[in-house]
Amino acid sequence: MEYARPELLAEPEWLADHAGDPDVRLIDCAVLEAYRRAHIPTAVHLPVHYYIKEDDPAGSDHGLLVMPPARFEELMGQLGVGPETTVVTYDDNNALVAARLWWVLNYYGHTRAKVLNGGWHRWLTEGRPVTFHGHHAARTTFTARPDASLYATLDLLAEKHQSADCQVLDVRSDEEWAGTNDRGNRRAGHVPGARHLEWLRFVTRDDRRTFLPADDLQHLLEEAGVSGERPVITYCQGGIRAAHAAFVLALLGYEDVRVYDGSMREWANREDTPLAR
Repeated sequence: MEYARPELLAEPEWLADHAGDPDVRLIDCAVLEAYRRAHIPTAVHLPVHYYIKEDDPAGSDHGLLVMPPARFEELMGQLGVGPETTVVTYDDNNALVAARLWWVLNYYGHTRAKVLNGGWHRWLTEGRPVTFHGHHAARTTFTARPDASLYATLDLLAEKHQSADCQVLDVRSDEEWAGTNDRGNRRAGHVPGARHLEWLRFVTRDDRRTFLPADDLQHLLEEAGVSGERPVITYCQGGIRAAHAAFVLALLGYEDVRVYDGSMREWANREDTPLAR
């Protein structure tokens, strides 16, 4: 079995051949200190997260959601991402935040995006060139066009979480799933009817940190009770691990996948949402 959509991955050889192309933008999603220490040549640094905590006049502290369109347009324009730009994302954490940026780009209508397979770990392990010199791109114009089909709201999950026509995938740790780690939420547990598969299992444990072969990924999902025949909603604590899972499902060709962006940060801090343990 091969990946259904291998074009979503950029292999290091491909990046080495294309990183200098004017229509390719390499984005380092690690923290600034890591970027300053060393990064892949031609990579620009993501200066802020692609999700923000919005001020809520009602005093809610559960606003960790995707960045609003105008803010994301400004950010991408600042990084030199235009309508014809192929974006390659990478990080130093098993593609966790790189896949989140991939998902946000897709959510805002920019499908010309790839994740570097293995990211920083593989690039370094293979002895490829690095630099500590910062790289800046010429400003351009980015237009955000939200694709609601990729996004799950609390109301949608509340409607679908135990429906026969939808699958819910929890990709948090075993402790979060069982409710022994509440991550500071008011309540702990998981969404009733959800399946569980921790996101870290999608990536190899060797120094290269690449995505598992398609057969292995499919086997993990089948063991968890998730198939490509029905829509899937992924969730975690704040939508980041859920986006990583959405990337894996897209790689395998799953066609109807939504990320519940509010995740447990929203669901577990209300009194009107069910939880199981």
